[in-house]
Amino acid sequence: MANTGDSYIVTIKRPHLEWGEYRYTDSRGVVYGEGYIKIPAKEARRLDLLNTNGTHGGDVWGENLFNCMSADGRFSCVLRAQGCSNAGDPYAKQFAGDNNLKALGDWYYSMGAQIGDQVKVTWASPTDIIIDLI
Repeated sequence: MANTGDSYIVTIKRPHLEWGEYRYTDSRGVVYGEGYIKIPAKEARRLDLLNTNGTHGGDVWGENLFNCMSADGRFSCVLRAQGCSNAGDPYAKQFAGDNNLKALGDWYYSMGAQIGDQVKVTWASPTDIIIDLI
């Protein structure tokens, strides 16, 4: 479980900003406005960020669900740690809005985020995350 003060930084790439549009799968149609924050595998393991494989199908605050607020205080939502690189892997590969895949896309848009910018993810507590476009 992540501790207060833990953090990581990722560089924004096109799929992070255009998740619903720029895809390598035909599993669903194009959806504009979706976004996500990558969780590097090393960080997922270090911080014990799990997907539903790791939580055995349940929701666990501090493992796959987190309260999120932007550093400027203008954005808040619940983030879900989700996805995996290999079938069955318990560690998450991304954060997305819980039941709202457009939440982070809206935040990126409101901040004017561009490919190459960076996002810092910091834990204010084991269940609370602050995101900042740096």
